[in-house]
Amino acid sequence: MHFHQWKRREVVTLLGGAAAAWPLTASAQQPERIRRIGVLMNLLESDPEGHARFAAFRDGLNKRGWVEGQNLQIEYRWGSDDAKRRAYAAELVVLKPNVIFAGTVESASALQRETRTVPIVFAQVIDPVGSGLIASLSRPGGNITGFALFEFAIAAKWVELMKQIAPNVTRVAAIYDPVSPAAPGFLPVINAGARAYGVDVTTYLVHNDAEIEQAVETFARQPGGGLIPLPGTLIVADRAHIISLATRYRLPNVYAFRYYPANGGLASYGVDNIGEYRRAADYVDRILRGEKPADLPVQLPTKYQLVINFKTAKAFGLSVPETLLAVTDEVIE
Repeated sequence: MHFHQWKRREVVTLLGGAAAAWPLTASAQQPERIRRIGVLMNLLESDPEGHARFAAFRDGLNKRGWVEGQNLQIEYRWGSDDAKRRAYAAELVVLKPNVIFAGTVESASALQRETRTVPIVFAQVIDPVGSGLIASLSRPGGNITGFALFEFAIAAKWVELMKQIAPNVTRVAAIYDPVSPAAPGFLPVINAGARAYGVDVTTYLVHNDAEIEQAVETFARQPGGGLIPLPGTLIVADRAHIISLATRYRLPNVYAFRYYPANGGLASYGVDNIGEYRRAADYVDRILRGEKPADLPVQLPTKYQLVINFKTAKAFGLSVPETLLAVTDEVIE
């Protein structure tokens, strides 16, 4: 399927905000009114992307009548690596909140290891059934439900976008972090898409920023290269480094989320992940009002975005086709 056939989606407005931690005991004046939720994020507290995600989630709660300091108290943790996430998951479960919100599969899995009873809602998980979080999309069956991301088939569009915007690319590096359980699921799709376009694929499994740099440096020694970093916590946390490497070696790059071209990358096609955090507040609200996660079907995305950084394209000497611009949701200049 070509981009001119893709339906345009509206872009959800991002709203700012912050969070506050709750005391261990509710106000003695109105204990029956207070609800408590935990939040386990998978990025550093200093990461603006993490704050944009949490702000959208909190905004969704506000719109459903839940206001911090009035009828809601929030305890949140920012766990950027697996060990911290496990420790923070245990801390949150001990506090016995009414529900815990987990942004990604890494956070949700860490919480699942700690409890099978406290309700958990996730916002952006790829393949939640394959990840072992739920029994099925329609009947999650346990204490976890939420909002899933795109299916693996979307990776074919990343290859297509690469060839449309950078037709001289004949080699693609797919870089991923093994801590992200779903990342390898994209590889067969990328390989199949690459074969259709006569593109060779090299896979790099990376554990830290030093290995990312070594992989990109090695790959860039031959001409005709393009870069597809696969979704995962390490990749988003190290996005500034990856973008700088792609720029240094003039490697056209395509990603799954807007924050990549928004920070100097070339292009992205995927779900409006900030919007998914806002949508997740609906399930937290419903659980706070008495519904059970097992009875709430996992929701699939409703909005997708095609984003191109025109300034980066010009710097790479690329001319974006008019047919592609016509279906682009956002052009960053």
